[in-house]
Formats: sequence, C-alpha cells, structure tokens
Amino acid sequence: MESTANRARVAVGRTIATAGGAGYSPFAPGTCGTAVAVPLVWLGAGLPWWAWLLITAGLTIVGIWAAAVADGSWGTHDAGRIVIDEVAGYFVTVAAVDRADGVTLLIGFVIFRAFDIIKPPPVRWIDREVGGGAGVVLDDVAAGVMGAAVMVGLAASGALAAISRVIAG
Repeated sequence: MESTANRARVAVGRTIATAGGAGYSPFAPGTCGTAVAVPLVWLGAGLPWWAWLLITAGLTIVGIWAAAVADGSWGTHDAGRIVIDEVAGYFVTVAAVDRADGVTLLIGFVIFRAFDIIKPPPVRWIDREVGGGAGVVLDDVAAGVMGAAVMVGLAASGALAAISRVIAG
C-alpha cells in the first residue's frame, strides 16, 4: 500500500512536471508548456538579472526533481507531458533581454521552440545520453542557452528594438 506522503510527492511532482497541467494538452504539449512560461517571465520582468538567474536555477533544480518523480511514477523517460523543461529553457532564453517587452518575449518563444525542436549539438547529445530528470531538463536548458545567445545578439544589433517598432506601428 502506497503511503500518503508518497502519493503527495508524486502528485506534486506531476503537477510541477506538467507545468500545472499544460503538458496534458493533446496538441503540442511542449509548445503549451512554453506558453505557460511567457506570463511568468513577464511577471518577473522587474527583477534584476541576478535574481532572475537564481529563480531560473531553482526552477531547473526543482524541474529535474519533478521530471524524475513524474517519469518514475509513469514508468517512462522524458514523457511528452513533462513540460517543466520547456519552462526552464524559455526562462534561460530570455534571461538577458527585456522581459517586459511582449515582442521580445514572442521572438524568444519562437527561437527557443526552434532550438528545442531541432536539437542542434550538444542539445541532442544531452537529450540522448544524460539520464533521469537531469536528461529531461538539461537538454532544454542547453537549447535555452543557445536561444539566449541569439537573443543577446539580436538585442545588441538593435534588431529586437527595430522589430518592436515595426510591430507597434
């Protein structure tokens, strides 16, 4: 008989791993998980960069735990319904740019999803070779690092500001 504490641990792990249930979406659960992250990022826009990095690191650590718990409870590895990795990866992608600008957040969304789906090296290697919850989450964090590099480049070149001006009219 399963203990109440273990049932609670599994329920909390699954809730976090699915980003509050977004991972249960029958259509594009990874995209839905990333979409959950956008308003969270926007809410944290006023935080200093160092605080954002601490939150992102904490989310990554908790996400690794939650992914391991959820996969263990379902008997899977990197189940599609686990999307906390997308949340963590998106947090990394937009860490060093203006998190209050909606256009910037949208561009970051597209760039992160592209790196997450394409999985260029070393993202694919991490996805295939690193086991457990770490493997589930860290490939998306690596995709987020690549996305952050692109976002910083776009911001430094003035492209993000130019795109925002064009869209704002």
